Amino acid sequence: MKHNTIFEALNWASSFLVEKGRDENAARLLMQHILQTNYSGLMMRMHEKISEEQSTEFEHYVLEHGNGRPVQYITGTEEFYGRTFQVDESVLIPRPETEELILGALNRMDKLFGKGTDLQLADIGTGSGAIAITMKKEFPSARVVATDISLDAIQTAKRNAENLDASIEFRMGDLTAPLQNEKWDVILSNPPYIAFDEAKQMSEVVLDHEPHTALFAEEDGLVLYRKLAEQLPGIVKNRALIGVEIGYTQGEAVAGFFQSSFPKAKIEIVKDINQKNRFVFCEINV
Repeated sequence: MKHNTIFEALNWASSFLVEKGRDENAARLLMQHILQTNYSGLMMRMHEKISEEQSTEFEHYVLEHGNGRPVQYITGTEEFYGRTFQVDESVLIPRPETEELILGALNRMDKLFGKGTDLQLADIGTGSGAIAITMKKEFPSARVVATDISLDAIQTAKRNAENLDASIEFRMGDLTAPLQNEKWDVILSNPPYIAFDEAKQMSEVVLDHEPHTALFAEEDGLVLYRKLAEQLPGIVKNRALIGVEIGYTQGEAVAGFFQSSFPKAKIEIVKDINQKNRFVFCEINV
């Protein structure tokens, strides 16, 4: 298919993606990736000619997305907290809600520990490294350890840490296993929390491409929160912060797990920007 200008190529792609039931904005993101430019750069180049090579590459990407492959896996990147992270099929694509987990954690850390404190912080189930790396960049005095059960995920996260100049220690293992024999000030986690029977309501873009081990969990999606709540009392300090991202129906159950493990802690269920229950914070100050 011959496109003379960037504008014509984008017009074709937008119509095609709408027909396929996809977000037409993906066309712009894919074109920005090919031209290695940002939104305003693209707007300024709209009526420039597009080379045959660029046009072919663009069509290939648009068809891929039309067939359901997420844009972030096609471009290999996603923006998170103002930084560019590499992503591939070994890791979950970082979501905007998780930026709010970081913001909530940073605010509570300032109040609980004070700014610039040397803290021991662990990110359990790091995936792309988005939480661990962002925390290290935003709270540089913390020592940050990131864990994951997937070697592929750890390798992706390591690349991101190198690219973003974040000094982080990576450990492979399940939940708190790699964190034993030490005491931690801050534990953050965005674990798999979708119940298996929710799969039928999910977009095939997510189901067919993102790693199921990072999406689904047993016990109606609650098993990992229960295990975390059971395991964390042995490895957190007397003053500590725990923050987890949750499914919007899981607030009471997850808060209950932490309340029974930390009876004197301050437990909060916090809503995201869309007013859905999305985080549970547990502040321990014995």
